[in-house]
Amino acid sequence: MRKISVCLVFLVISVCSAVAQSPSDPSKNPRKVTTERTKVIEDWIKNEGSLVMTPAEKRPIAAMKTDEERENFIATVWRRRDPDPDTEENEFREEFYERIAYANANFSSGKPGWKTDRGRIYIRWGKPDSVEARPSGGSYDRPAWEGGGSTTTYPFEIWFYRHLDTVGDGIEVEFVDPTGTGEYRIARSPEEKNAMAMTPGPNRSDPNNRDRYLREQDTPFRKLETITAMDRNPPLKNGGILDGLGLVGGPVVDNNPLFFDVRVDLFRQSEDRVLAVFTAQANNRQFTFNDVGGLQTANLNIVGRVTSVAGRRAGTFEDVVSTSATTAELIAVKDRDAVYQKAIMLAPGRYRLDMGLRDVTSGNKGVNAIAFEVPRYDPAKLSTSTLILASKLRLTDPDEIRGQFHIGATKVIPNVTGKFKQGQEVGIYLQAYNSGIDQTTLRPAVDVKYVLIKDGKEVYSQPEDWSGLSDSGQRLTLARLLPTDRLPLGDYEVRVVIADKVGDQIIENKSKFTLEK
Repeated sequence: MRKISVCLVFLVISVCSAVAQSPSDPSKNPRKVTTERTKVIEDWIKNEGSLVMTPAEKRPIAAMKTDEERENFIATVWRRRDPDPDTEENEFREEFYERIAYANANFSSGKPGWKTDRGRIYIRWGKPDSVEARPSGGSYDRPAWEGGGSTTTYPFEIWFYRHLDTVGDGIEVEFVDPTGTGEYRIARSPEEKNAMAMTPGPNRSDPNNRDRYLREQDTPFRKLETITAMDRNPPLKNGGILDGLGLVGGPVVDNNPLFFDVRVDLFRQSEDRVLAVFTAQANNRQFTFNDVGGLQTANLNIVGRVTSVAGRRAGTFEDVVSTSATTAELIAVKDRDAVYQKAIMLAPGRYRLDMGLRDVTSGNKGVNAIAFEVPRYDPAKLSTSTLILASKLRLTDPDEIRGQFHIGATKVIPNVTGKFKQGQEVGIYLQAYNSGIDQTTLRPAVDVKYVLIKDGKEVYSQPEDWSGLSDSGQRLTLARLLPTDRLPLGDYEVRVVIADKVGDQIIENKSKFTLEK
């Protein structure tokens, strides 16, 4: 009995130990899931995308963390190449996949046609203007620039292109199939197709004769340069207004690019229309000044295009602007910034602005792009326009001709860079919508306060006294000049706090600027 008891105790302990060591509920364990979606996106970037994207477009891929970011990136790649954003179809994308289908049908050789040398060239550069094909090889009379004489060749093809952007004119590309398997490889020398190159006798070409009549395009360095250029993806060319000035392709488009800053400001006009104001600012030192009628003058071409998130064109503009100065004023003018502005009416939604500058004299160019969202203003909710920090701010005369920088009855020249000189006044311009009105005084029933923050601390505060206030229906205009002569140098944040006493609503708008010597 004692032995049986010991055995039973041991059995119970063993069972308890087994239960204690048993794994937890499998349904509660973390699941290892590899999504099909992620693989499809990564495959596109690695495969088809490698035949489309420019080096500048490939760089940001590594920093993308989510599938949504990658999908938006791919959509942008296609959208930038759409020759006609006004149509639903992307003709470039359709032709690209037609080329892949053609390459797979005609150039496959143990691997997909799009992965072969002929396939990659065809997909990137399209159908050649002419093709010399010798699918069986055989007897071949060499031209003088190949050394003359006769020999026997492997199967080969010579593709001819009249012109290829970034490559050149009169381009010949030779493909050779030395294995007889149908996989034609791009040739770096005419001798690669010579099946008798290693056989002594007259089959070899005469190097002296070849060098004597060698064409420039067949020299070793020129041949390598052409092949290298064709192994890159073609530059962006979407036929839009930017392409017309050669400005498509990224922020740096030549050896001396023009750099400029762009901002977008938004002002409500009605429930479904918003005025989008685009301002560009660039330093005059970048421009070339020439004597024109006794004045030193720089001329610029400015172009822009606004597209919706779906790629549809929402507006375009194109202007020629000039900056002039006397010879005595030129040094001072070059130290200043040139500012340009254009306004377009837009419906609520997400948009992209592509803007380009070209110096007419030097030919130097630059492009800039910015994404922005046009809000849908709620007619029952207190809201504001964009807060502008202006280098110049003043009320206009009734007889003054309105043009650039005029918003309502105020002339506002934004400081796009946000950098001000110490002692220079900082203009603050803001429109408030749907604020309450005191029916007794017929004045705005709102409290407004201007606040300056430096290093996280409030250093200046001023309430609005409503002097010079513009009231247009339910739109209030706040326009103030902030003196800076007593402010220390450094970075600041300006806040405009609006409290509606009738609707019991509070809203805050803010922006940043830097005070320099």
